[in-house]
Amino acid sequence: MAKAMTRSQIEDHIAKKAGVPKKTVREILADMADLAYEEAKNGFTIPGLGKLVLVNRLARQGRNPRTGETIQIPAKQVVKFRIAKACKDAVLKK
Repeated sequence: MAKAMTRSQIEDHIAKKAGVPKKTVREILADMADLAYEEAKNGFTIPGLGKLVLVNRLARQGRNPRTGETIQIPAKQVVKFRIAKACKDAVLKK
């Protein structure tokens, strides 16, 4: 199985494909990440890939695996990424 691309490899690939300096690509990706962090509470969509959403997780019963003791896990908000159908179809080749 091939290794995942590093951030530097992704930046280099996009820079070559678009014909722009690698520094410009790095700034664009950093700005996009910052915008995603700010807008996650409203839902941030990356066309063709998916959507970053904030989800409320309910309180629930859990178990301490070391002692077997039942514990109460509090409610909290979590960030999830929902994969777009187009991405699923392209990756899974359906």
